[in-house]
Amino acid sequence: MGETVAKNKKAYHDFFIEEKFEAGMVLAGSEVKGIRAKRVNLKDSFIRFVGEEAFLFNAHIGRLDTTHRFYGHEERGSRKLLLHKKQIQRMLKAVNRDGYTIVPLQLYFNARNLVKIQIAIAKGKQLHDKRNDLKEKDQKRDVARAMKDY
Repeated sequence: MGETVAKNKKAYHDFFIEEKFEAGMVLAGSEVKGIRAKRVNLKDSFIRFVGEEAFLFNAHIGRLDTTHRFYGHEERGSRKLLLHKKQIQRMLKAVNRDGYTIVPLQLYFNARNLVKIQIAIAKGKQLHDKRNDLKEKDQKRDVARAMKDY
């Protein structure tokens, strides 16, 4: 992976990540400029299947001030994801199971300077699972602090 532009930290807090995929995106020129300027937010975004195609919804890609309004893009519009047919079938099977969903994890530029998005099949966490994760995170931090002082 190349330069990471945006991460969805909330996804790791709210879901158990099962399997990760890399997907391309269909973008307009003004959207790529907004991504290069790091005006991206994946926090509330989600992936839904329309027919046999995957789309990213509710991802915010901001406009640059230098972009003309005529050529501008919709900031929270839907964006088509480019995946292999076998990957789409695997994801559709997982979504049809109980409690599984597809979430975006991060947006980045690959080695060929193309915009890619990392998505994952994820299962929702219960409240007690989130509490356990926070407890483990605090314990690891305390151990690291103790080892540093020792």
